[in-house]
Amino acid sequence: MDQPLPNLPELSLPRIVVIGAGFAGLKLARKLKNKNYQVILLDKNNYHQFQPLFYQVATAGLEPSAISFPLRKVFHNTPNVTFRMAEAQRIDQSQNRLYTDIGYIEYDYLILAMGADTNYFGMKNIMENSIPMKSVSEALFIRNKIISNYERAINIADIEKRKALMNVVIVGGGPTGVELAGAMAELRNEVFPKDYPQLNFHNMKVVLIEAGPSLLAGMSATSGLKAKEYLESLKVEIMLQTAVEDYDGLNVIIKR
Repeated sequence: MDQPLPNLPELSLPRIVVIGAGFAGLKLARKLKNKNYQVILLDKNNYHQFQPLFYQVATAGLEPSAISFPLRKVFHNTPNVTFRMAEAQRIDQSQNRLYTDIGYIEYDYLILAMGADTNYFGMKNIMENSIPMKSVSEALFIRNKIISNYERAINIADIEKRKALMNVVIVGGGPTGVELAGAMAELRNEVFPKDYPQLNFHNMKVVLIEAGPSLLAGMSATSGLKAKEYLESLKVEIMLQTAVEDYDGLNVIIKR
C-alpha cells in the first residue's frame, strides 16, 4: 500500500524495523526494550510459534495453544516497542521505506528475520504433493491427514492400497525429522492399534530418508548414532545417503 502505516507512536528515536517474530526477531525486540530506539516488530501472525514442538502438534501430543504465545503480551509496558500484524511486500532502499499489505513504514535500520521455508530443490511434484511442517497450521494438516488416511484405510479391502495409506515417509534427518519419526513410530506401536483395531499396524512403515551419511548432521557424531539406534529400536526404517528424486502423491522415487 502507498499510504503510511497508521497509528504508530511518534518518538524522536532512531527507528528499527524488524520483519519476523520468530526466535531471532523476538529475541532482538526483547533485547531492545527500554533502549534508545523505537522498535517496530512486524509479523504475518500476532503470535509466536515455538517451532521445535511442531512435531508434537502433528502427532497430537500437544494442542496448538500450548506452543503459540501472543506477541502483544510480551511487550506490555514497553513504550518503545510496537507490534503490527503485517506482511512485508517490498523494500525501497533509496528511501529507507518498507512496503507492507497495510501501508509503508520508514526506518533507520531494517532487520530481516523471516526464518526459513521448506526447500523443495525445484522439484515441482514434491512441492505439490508433499506436506511441509513450518507452521502450526501445517502441523495440524499433517495430524488431520494421518487420521483421514486411517479412516479411509478401514474401508479399503485391497491390502496393498491400505498399506499405502498407512505408510509415513519423512524426508530429512535433522532434529525435526528425527523427532517426528520417533513420535510416529510410538503412535504406531502404542496408540493406533487401540484406536483402529481393525487395521494391522505391522503393515505400517515409518521411513526416515536422509541424503547425508548420518542423522543430526549439525550435532555430534555420538548424537547422530544414538538417535539412529533409538529410532531403529522403535522399528523406524532409516535410509542414509539416499536422495528423494520425485513424489507423485503415492510413490516416493529415491536415488542412492
